[in-house]
Amino acid sequence: MLDQAPSRISAPGLAVGFDLDLTLADTRTGIAAVYRALSAETGVPIDTDAVVRRIGPPLEVEIGYWFPPAEVPAMVARYRAMYADLAVPATVLMPGATEAIAQVRARGGRVVVVSGKNQADTERTAAFLGLDVDVVVGGLFGADKGAALRAHGALAYVGDHVGDVDAARAAGATAVGVATGMFDSAALADYGADVVLPDLLAFPDWLGSFAAGGAAAS
Repeated sequence: MLDQAPSRISAPGLAVGFDLDLTLADTRTGIAAVYRALSAETGVPIDTDAVVRRIGPPLEVEIGYWFPPAEVPAMVARYRAMYADLAVPATVLMPGATEAIAQVRARGGRVVVVSGKNQADTERTAAFLGLDVDVVVGGLFGADKGAALRAHGALAYVGDHVGDVDAARAAGATAVGVATGMFDSAALADYGADVVLPDLLAFPDWLGSFAAGGAAAS
């Protein structure tokens, strides 16, 4: 791991990483729809409001709140079988997502999406939303994202979850928290994010300072 996060992204070929769910993509309506369908099929009551408040950790964790351990693999498979038809079409961009990506590109950077969502649905979601990204990596959460971010040269990683702070730390990158998920600004700052933004609408101004070598302050 690097001793400290790099302070510039202006050199060509470097990258900024982004989480997907509740960072670039508002997947709440779609995810809720899949859980409602799963509940209807199985007869198991599922509180979809609780589900969408917890978006971020691996699917197996959330499924485990509603089904016994022996049933989790089958329910995960069924969820994924329904996701493309039910969730992807209901997904919309988070405010500022398109401009955030455009601003990275305007400074010669590359955009790397690293998500806890499985690879196929991460790719489908990025394609459906028309995200102009270079690399899409799915199936990783928390510090496990670090290797992918490092492999693609990410100098900053942007996400809504404290697990995304862990990801940035594991990659030796600047941890940029956006308070658009289950963690508010105070929680992200307390956990150790280097930068905390209310949402991606604030990202371009911060990026300008970062690219110019300015201090990464929340």
